[in-house]
Amino acid sequence: MSFKSSPVVPPLTRPQLAEARRVRAAELFDQGRPGAEIARMLDVVQKSVRRWRRVWEEGGADGLQRRPASGRPPKLDDAQVERVRIALEQGAQAHGFEADLWTLERVGLVVERVTGVTLSRASVWRLLTGRLGWSLQRPERRAVERDESEIARWIAHEWPRIKKGR
Repeated sequence: MSFKSSPVVPPLTRPQLAEARRVRAAELFDQGRPGAEIARMLDVVQKSVRRWRRVWEEGGADGLQRRPASGRPPKLDDAQVERVRIALEQGAQAHGFEADLWTLERVGLVVERVTGVTLSRASVWRLLTGRLGWSLQRPERRAVERDESEIARWIAHEWPRIKKGR
């Protein structure tokens, strides 16, 4: 198992899309549009529009903004995550591992060396996939004895002969 950074910007998350919808509703409230029209335009039920309007009337558009996640704060701050990212991009061999493949255990060791923070396997996974945007990459397994030229010859000559015999 190895991990590689993904150059593609990830799409908006569900909470981000919901916030964008509420912010758009606030703009439409400012224009004086009726709730039924806003619900149709944003593809939501009128009950949601009425709830958003109450919040908007009490606190303005700021009341419709997404609130920070509650719960325990992450063990690594943004600066530490950036240091981990730089360390991981150097490759596994640069950190003394025999093969240049990252596993959750190896990443956890590097995180501990770089930041002094110990993470569980699940936390390492969330760090890689969530905060760093990496994805799982499995190495292709191939026999050491594999002979590409012999395979190409067999496909070109033997396979057509066998196929004709059917």
